[in-house]
Amino acid sequence: MSEIQFMKGNEAIAEAAVRAGCRFFAGYPITPQNEIPEYLSSRLFEVGGTFIQGESEVASINMVYGASSTGTRCMTSSSGCGIVLKTEGFGYLTGANLPCVVIDMSRGGPGLGSILPAQQDYFYATKAISNGGARAFVLAPGNMQEAVDMTYEAFDIADKYRCVVLLLCDGVIGNMMGGVTLPRMRELSELPDKSDWVITKRNGDGSMRMITSCYVPIKLVEDQNIHMAEMYEAWKKTESRYEAYRMEDAEVVFAAYGTSAGIAREVIKALRADGIKAGLLRPQTLFPFPEAPYRALDPEKVKQVICLEMSIPGQMVEDIRAYVDDRIPVSHWGRSGGILMKPEEALAAVRTMLI
Repeated sequence: MSEIQFMKGNEAIAEAAVRAGCRFFAGYPITPQNEIPEYLSSRLFEVGGTFIQGESEVASINMVYGASSTGTRCMTSSSGCGIVLKTEGFGYLTGANLPCVVIDMSRGGPGLGSILPAQQDYFYATKAISNGGARAFVLAPGNMQEAVDMTYEAFDIADKYRCVVLLLCDGVIGNMMGGVTLPRMRELSELPDKSDWVITKRNGDGSMRMITSCYVPIKLVEDQNIHMAEMYEAWKKTESRYEAYRMEDAEVVFAAYGTSAGIAREVIKALRADGIKAGLLRPQTLFPFPEAPYRALDPEKVKQVICLEMSIPGQMVEDIRAYVDDRIPVSHWGRSGGILMKPEEALAAVRTMLI
């Protein structure tokens, strides 16, 4: 029977990770995600796991690197300027083909920015989480329940592809309270077998294993790059996801993710009440991005695409323009730096675009 609990978003994400089999967490406090490590600091010990508050974000991600090499399901979390401090570690994890899950509860930036919610980490999360062409599998929950469900699934994706999986959330989702259906607790015995690569085992000839992202001879570096490229292309073909809302007759299409998608829905309801046929295409994966539904928009039917983001300058809008490919006008509206959109001001801004 489904178990529904009234929780804060950050805590629900943390509990979903535990139920997915996460048994190691290392991180460092930063608003607006502090409830994740706070919750796990006691919860992991209840299930025989390990929690470490590292002396820094750099130390924490390297602890995750080590724990992941043993086959343990690992997670870290941070926000904005804390996430970018983990960049080197993400590159090493990618180079060594190690799985881990990352929660980015994004906030205003750049630099130290603000402690309030924003969507200004899109470029970083989707284009280059580290050097050398490294990319993460990026999930974008639109509400608390999706954040729980995607966290739970993220560990399976990370293990399947031996990659970094990043949930790009925002402080609204992390700090709201609500009822969520929690997934079942997995037994560690049912998790994927990793004995063919974990560092705690030996090779077939009895030699010790080494997990590294530095390859000699140099041709092995190119081989790793080729592997990455093939994996990313496979994701684009099989793993991209999106939600279509009121798209059956839409002449005005909104593009938005996360909290902004909820605002877009309110705008769409108001526009439809006025007889304007509006709909929403919401990416649920930001990489691989769901290109197909945007490329398939019919310029004979759709008159305008409007990207709503809590980001100035716009970030996702650049991808939307690339996939729409000048066939339909694309506009952007948003707030940033921790200033949240209000449905009424978004509606007012959109009305001026439609004149």
